[in-house]
Amino acid sequence: MIRVVLPAHLRTLARISGELELAVEGAPTARSVVDALEARYPTLRGTIRDNLTHKRRPYIRFFACEKDLSHDSPDAPLPEAVAAGSEPFLIVGAIAGG
Repeated sequence: MIRVVLPAHLRTLARISGELELAVEGAPTARSVVDALEARYPTLRGTIRDNLTHKRRPYIRFFACEKDLSHDSPDAPLPEAVAAGSEPFLIVGAIAGG
């Protein structure tokens, strides 16, 4: 099971609280985690990645094991600690301002 932490606004949209666990087939990747997340919570489709291109939205970031994975290939394997469930996969809403 992959542990996933979502920002508050996405937890509200999906009507969940706290951290969640997802079953992912094969070696977990950012793509497979988001696929499983959208399958389980259809209201999140289009919020994390574009519906047509499936590219990560600009103000959404992926983190795991204190590393920013946002610019890694979506098919790159996630760290072993995430695959083992000892560390969460974090989906974070980035903040911009001027």
